[in-house]
Amino acid sequence: MSDKHQRHQVIREIVSAKAVASQEELRRQLAKRGWDVTQSTLSRDLRELRLARIPDAQGHSRYAFSDTSGDDDELAQLERMLPQLLAHVEGVQVLVVARTIKSGAQPVAKALDQLEWPDVAGTIAGDDTVLIICRSTEGRERVLKKLRAYLRA
Repeated sequence: MSDKHQRHQVIREIVSAKAVASQEELRRQLAKRGWDVTQSTLSRDLRELRLARIPDAQGHSRYAFSDTSGDDDELAQLERMLPQLLAHVEGVQVLVVARTIKSGAQPVAKALDQLEWPDVAGTIAGDDTVLIICRSTEGRERVLKKLRAYLRA
C-alpha cells in the first residue's frame, strides 16, 4: 500500500469519526497520527477524495464526502442539497441572486458549477448569497424556474 493510499485512508477515518471544520484542523489530526503534510498536499488529497466543506445544522462548516461520480450523481446531490440550503431566488437582467442559509452559498455555487448548466456562465459565492451569471435573459428565466422548483420542495 502506497504512502498516499495510507494517508487517504487516515483522512477518511478522521473525517468519518468527527466533524473537521478546516484544513488546518485536519492537518493537526494527521500530525497526531504521524503524517506531516503540507497545505498543498492536503488540498490535493481533499480534492482527490472528493471532500467538501458543507454547513451543518448549527451553521458551522465541516468536511464531508461528496460521493459524486458523474452528472447524474451531481444532479441528485444538488437536488438533495438545494431544498435544505436555498431560501430565496430573484432575477435581474442576466443575473440570478440566490439567498441561502448561513454558510450555504459555497456548496450551492460549487454544485451549480459542477453541473455546468448551459445557461450558466459562472457563479460567485459569499457566505449566504450566490450570484449566478446567466448567458441570456431567457437562460435566466430557465435557471430561475429550476431553482424555484427546489424552493417549493
